[in-house]
Amino acid sequence: MINRQNSEQLFNKAKNLFPGGVNSPVRAFKSVDGVPLFIKKGDGCRIWDEDDNEFIDFCCSWGPLILGHNNPKVRTKIEETLQNGTSFGAPTKLENELGDLILSNNRFIDKIRFVSSGTEAVMSGIRLARGFTGRDKIIKFDGCYHGHADSLLVKAGSGLATFGTSSSAGVPESFSKETIVLPLNDEAAVNEAISKYKDEIACIIIEPIPANNGLLIQTKEYLQFLRKVCTENGILLFFDEVISGFRVAFSGAAELYDIQPDIISYGKIIGGGLPVGAYGASNEIMNHISPMGNVYQAGTLSGNPVAMAAGIAQLSECLKNDFYTDQEARTQAFVGKINAHAAVKGYTFEMFSIGSIFWLAFSDSEAIRSAAEIRAESMEDFKKLYAILLDKGIYLGPSGYEVGFVSAAHTVEVLDQVAADFCDALDTLFQG
Repeated sequence: MINRQNSEQLFNKAKNLFPGGVNSPVRAFKSVDGVPLFIKKGDGCRIWDEDDNEFIDFCCSWGPLILGHNNPKVRTKIEETLQNGTSFGAPTKLENELGDLILSNNRFIDKIRFVSSGTEAVMSGIRLARGFTGRDKIIKFDGCYHGHADSLLVKAGSGLATFGTSSSAGVPESFSKETIVLPLNDEAAVNEAISKYKDEIACIIIEPIPANNGLLIQTKEYLQFLRKVCTENGILLFFDEVISGFRVAFSGAAELYDIQPDIISYGKIIGGGLPVGAYGASNEIMNHISPMGNVYQAGTLSGNPVAMAAGIAQLSECLKNDFYTDQEARTQAFVGKINAHAAVKGYTFEMFSIGSIFWLAFSDSEAIRSAAEIRAESMEDFKKLYAILLDKGIYLGPSGYEVGFVSAAHTVEVLDQVAADFCDALDTLFQG
């Protein structure tokens, strides 16, 4: 067992300062054993905690560190920008630079609005969809997470096309009445909901690559179906690409599947490790946003110059030739080695992946496309495996429902060694 003495002391103090001792729930390690690790520093693909334990990091700050920790080009750009100040609440040249860099390489949106988080981006995009269409209801899917805005913290009801119920205290049930929650990968459910509420639905929102409740990879045909029914019924198709945007391709899943959404939200990677989100759409839709239109949205720190600078440095690297093909190739090779070992040994285990995202599943299914297909009891297996991996110096997000990420800093040599250690961990788990 790794030494967590300093982390434990810090966590005990934190519990007197923050609810549950953390500033975001999953960090509390409730799904795995032990106290959360307090991270001291990161460099490349590695992190160190306050007890000086070293880990190969596959959490990557939950995805945005696609270049790895403390990337020299990102750090230098941040340091240069800091010399001129940290925040102005006024336009800066850096906003133009990052906006132009994104839009010049993304054929799916004409205009973009920077905000400070993925939740804020989705919340604002939902308001825009309602303002543009003049409709109030939205369709979302069980197994997709879109941040903690009130109308999106809604879980599935009991029927195919029923209104959801609040999944958090403090969310008025009246908000839930405007949100229809459907199972993923179920065309009949979508058709039924539209037939009932056709003229009331502003948008269908989906993670085109659902990666917040396992990695529930949808077929291209299903996403094309959503595009078709939205077009036929005057409903906006909203791709929440807070995780997949700039991760599976520069223009995200929209580019990967060649499907044109009406609104797209982004986050995480845009800021190079600093808090950034964004949403974008066509000129026609975006012109409804204040100050041009009557859909109000504002933010003092939106387009923060330091965050813009970090984003410029990071996304410039992502635009280099073969960046995404190399990311995917290294990830597939890594996942393939582990899956091959599990198959030979007959373990009920599979790693699913797309681009440089992967997920651990205790399943022998060829694909898991809906939240209902995830066995709740498999989380006990994950808890045991997590502890074994942690002792081997491999750090993942502390929940079996979370995905992992490969960064440009994860070299072939590192991934080969981790794959070998991972296979040993599976042997320990399954063979005792």
